[in-house]
Amino acid sequence: MQILRQNDESARKFIEIENSILSILNFKDFFENLLTTIATTFHVPHVWISIIEECSICRQVKSMQDSDLLKSRIGFISYDNFRAITDCFVSKSILANKKMYRFKPLYPAGAKFDIGSIAITPITMDGEIVGSLNQGDMNIHRFTPEIDTEFLDRLGVKISLCLSNVTAHEQLKYMAFHDPLTGLLNRRIMEKILKREFQRSKRYLTDLSVIFFDLDDFKSINDAFGHDQGDAALIHTANTLLKMKRSTDSVSRFAGDEFVVILPSTNLDNSKQYILRVKNYLNKHPVVITDNEQFNIKLSAGCASALEEKINSSDALLKKADQRLYDAKNKKS
Repeated sequence: MQILRQNDESARKFIEIENSILSILNFKDFFENLLTTIATTFHVPHVWISIIEECSICRQVKSMQDSDLLKSRIGFISYDNFRAITDCFVSKSILANKKMYRFKPLYPAGAKFDIGSIAITPITMDGEIVGSLNQGDMNIHRFTPEIDTEFLDRLGVKISLCLSNVTAHEQLKYMAFHDPLTGLLNRRIMEKILKREFQRSKRYLTDLSVIFFDLDDFKSINDAFGHDQGDAALIHTANTLLKMKRSTDSVSRFAGDEFVVILPSTNLDNSKQYILRVKNYLNKHPVVITDNEQFNIKLSAGCASALEEKINSSDALLKKADQRLYDAKNKKS
């Protein structure tokens, strides 16, 4: 009778968790609600999500930078490392309480969990393994391998189904704001951000710079290496611009092989330093095709400041940067 009561109580708690996530349609609330509810319902000291870096939702999950909880409770792991830890399980949870060091690659960056036992529940989407829900406890007897994982497995299925719904909704929203190839902000959103930052610059008399970037001889990359490598060049450039920027800066794909970077509280000299850092990085980090074949990306750039004379609108600021980009490209030809 006691075992039946325990099972009924466990079932009730799992249903409570399932109900708490059924109607959520955005990543942030979905993950925050899921992690918090499991931790409080089952009194688990460490609950976190691991996302496989190569999976289809990784980029969108990584974009959730405004949640302190998720920064400390979502880890990212390569598929190879995930496979080594889980042996590519598909539907069954893993429970372990020995050699706990094996599971550290699942931890969020900087996490130092004191764990004696762990439960790893797979999360899938459209048949693709995308990560796992992980629960850790200092008690080595909390998650022992002989425990029945039926409820955990059922929860994993529910999480996977709900995540598919959330992803579909988020992808529609994501596509409205981002360029599908590079993941950068699209032109429409960039123009709105620039207009807002320009108004702020004029109101508070703070500097604001805009940089227009353009790949040199982009057509020759497509002709020599194919359009797939042309796409790879655009993605590599986008990632480099993101790597070099501050948290307050905005990077967008303007059109084709053109990119725009908005730098609040930045003068022209500092903008030129940003351009130099980007060019140096690209020079040292070519696009690798094979072990014997690679190519470097060369950029032209033009920048302008909101505090320059005759810059009386965000459109004028963007146009000035574009003109200077045009001048820079002409000097190379």
